[in-house]
Amino acid sequence: HILQVVCCGLSQEQGSVEQISLHCSEGALDWLYPKGALRLTLSPRLPSAAVGPGGSSSGLITACVKPSEDFHGAQLYLERDGVLELLVGDRLETSPPPRVRCFSRLPGEKVALFLQATPHQDISRRIASFLYELRGDWTARLSLDSNPVSSNEGACRPCNNSELLMAVCTSDFVVRGNIKAVDEDGELRAAVIKVSATRVFRQKYALFTGNSRLTRSGEIRTLLQCGVRPGSGSFLFTGRIHFGEAWLGCAPRYKDFLQAYAQAKLAQELPCELDVD
Repeated sequence: HILQVVCCGLSQEQGSVEQISLHCSEGALDWLYPKGALRLTLSPRLPSAAVGPGGSSSGLITACVKPSEDFHGAQLYLERDGVLELLVGDRLETSPPPRVRCFSRLPGEKVALFLQATPHQDISRRIASFLYELRGDWTARLSLDSNPVSSNEGACRPCNNSELLMAVCTSDFVVRGNIKAVDEDGELRAAVIKVSATRVFRQKYALFTGNSRLTRSGEIRTLLQCGVRPGSGSFLFTGRIHFGEAWLGCAPRYKDFLQAYAQAKLAQELPCELDVD
């Protein structure tokens, strides 16, 4: 479910705090003419099987917020057990674009987002907007926030066969294709894999498109630290959609996937079937 929230500070008293609950797994918030404060409680109605590629569920929920490039008039804090941590400050006209910030909530932990308006003489041009995503523990492997990325040692680890077969069942996209090139996204500190897709098994959104019946083109992002390089051969790409962009999960060579798939099928241990013929 996707939620669109629009708030207007003109109806708020100075110093007041408006309470809002975010039940959808993703959405957007636009705070026009910020005044007072907003407290956003994170209460996502995630599926019972909100799990990662490995199929495990720890009860951990990872949230990411992506401020708009013209985020003005407020500061965004993470409130964890009553303690505030600044996520996004009020931007000046000359400030660089704010980065995506991610954090995790443990089972039973009280977490909220706290938006506080900053005093300005003229609030008419102030709009504090951001996108948010709430996910199960699969996003623990994928975080664009600078701190989790540097400490996320398992983000580039190849998937084992169990993780691979579960990723085929649960990913937002499953595509067979070749790597045409690898570019660098300096803003996100990410590698952009240019993929020529020979078969699209599944895609949540139209990520891989083209007029040809034989191939489609698309882009998949992954962390720079994973050191992806262009190479020959066919791969099976799986992964998640993160703020409208494809991010890499498991990506074995296609022949290795076929071998793992055949072994699991023979042992009657397939979590789901894929039309690989």
